[in-house]
Amino acid sequence: MWYRLFKHIMLGPLLRLLGRPEVTGLHHVPKQGPVIIAANHLAMIDSLYLALVLPRRVTFLAEREYFTGAGVKGRLTRWFYTVSGQVPVDRTGGSAAADALAAATGILESGGIWAIHPEGTRSPDGRIYRGRTGALRVAIATGAPVVPVVLSGTERVNPIGSRRWRFAKVRIDFAAPRRYPAADRPHPRTATDALMRELADRAGRPYVDRYAATFARDAEMPRSA
Repeated sequence: MWYRLFKHIMLGPLLRLLGRPEVTGLHHVPKQGPVIIAANHLAMIDSLYLALVLPRRVTFLAEREYFTGAGVKGRLTRWFYTVSGQVPVDRTGGSAAADALAAATGILESGGIWAIHPEGTRSPDGRIYRGRTGALRVAIATGAPVVPVVLSGTERVNPIGSRRWRFAKVRIDFAAPRRYPAADRPHPRTATDALMRELADRAGRPYVDRYAATFARDAEMPRSA
């Protein structure tokens, strides 16, 4: 119930007003069965726009910290992620990574849509960065199709470092699904690199063969004399 209320009444109208989303290729998303949505990541509201335009319910794996916050803000955040049906996962590495992939597999085995940003974090400059292999590992293991999605304009609606949302044109382009049959399974790293380069080509943005988080961290480090 809450998912539909957020989408159609509470948040959806505001998102449509601010971004006037233009959607292409939505017919590429299967109308039933397991699907992985793999999109580039420009802003915190990327997931909201994906949920807004997809006719089927979509589930994200959310950081466990969103479900454990204290105070009024923490309780509101926990409530929002819980009632909207998002799945908490630990992203600290090690066995936590396996738990996250198991949670994603569960979403797909129930016939749902799992959406993920393979870059792992927002692009610091709009370019497309190297992707983490988790999405393709799950796709190859389960046989679920992967629909590449290019987002643009969300970084202007929700600029990094700003708490204010602004008016800007949002475009969302769904590409034909990638499928990985059991008889011809690629290596997850190879498949992930190909996916990210496709996103870069479709977006008309440069591809950077480095992780976005590493690039941003290195950029913040002071240079030695």
